[in-house]
Amino acid sequence: MTNQKVLQVEKLPDGSIRRSICERPLSPLQDGFVRVRVAYSALNFKDALAATGNPGVAKHLPLVPGIDAVGEIVEGESRFSTGQSVMVAHPDFGTAVDGGFARFVDVPDTWLYQVPEGLSNLDAVTLGTAGFTAAQCVEGLVKAGISPDSGDIVVTGATGGVGIFAVMYLKQLGFSVVASTGKLIREAELKRLGAARVVHRDEIIDESTRPLLTAKWGGAVDTVGGKTLSSIIRSTKPHCVVTACGLVGGHELNLTVYPFILRGVSLIGIDSALVSAADRTALWNKMSKEWRLGDVESLANVIEIEGLENAIETILQGQVFGRYVIKLS
Repeated sequence: MTNQKVLQVEKLPDGSIRRSICERPLSPLQDGFVRVRVAYSALNFKDALAATGNPGVAKHLPLVPGIDAVGEIVEGESRFSTGQSVMVAHPDFGTAVDGGFARFVDVPDTWLYQVPEGLSNLDAVTLGTAGFTAAQCVEGLVKAGISPDSGDIVVTGATGGVGIFAVMYLKQLGFSVVASTGKLIREAELKRLGAARVVHRDEIIDESTRPLLTAKWGGAVDTVGGKTLSSIIRSTKPHCVVTACGLVGGHELNLTVYPFILRGVSLIGIDSALVSAADRTALWNKMSKEWRLGDVESLANVIEIEGLENAIETILQGQVFGRYVIKLS
């Protein structure tokens, strides 16, 4: 039986969590499943949490994390051809079932999506869940009628994966982008990617109890949540829109209804997991054509699986700029 190298997270008898690079046997392919040889996976913050055994992400242990995987079909009945490049996408992948930090993954055919024409495997995985979520956020603004004439669009958590791609997509669509971050050392890089202005996250947060703040944002992409999201909603212009997709800054939202009933502000929640196959395919096609970003691969820090331990610690400490991509085959 062929073995494969994986990153595995497990709970030890004493209750502690251990993650390690290990060899595991490649099991026979189950009926109704497709085997994909993974070319690349990507390290998301969600993966780093799973790697700590966080029960809110890792639904069971042992687990191979990795919510992003791009590769080629090698075995099994599929609507795609053997050897075709595909992406794996499903809420359970890398959380409830073994994910992409392995050379081979076995998944139902319905979890597979074609890598769109115009994107390489490396492009697709560098974008991955982060790029897709950013595109959802921006599409939410556009569909709600927000345009470059609406005013500055603030992007919070701008040095994270979703934030970086949101800055890039907004710039490409002609918006004036204000990037908010706790890492002003990255100011030059954020401006290179499209930010007109970079501000420290403390300039965004207002911890007062005032129900409304000075209206200054034509829209927002918030990846942080908590006090940041509350402050942004209270300082968004009348009839403008905030899209929200993160909670690293907290899961509670303390504010009154005044921004909604006096200014007509809209808050749109973004969920990248429970997206229909048709909507997912349509947005990826847009990302590969009219919204295609240039030089995506320059954001990829490509590592081998042995480099995951250091990468996980780096992302947990909030020190990442760009994307960690794991080359598996």
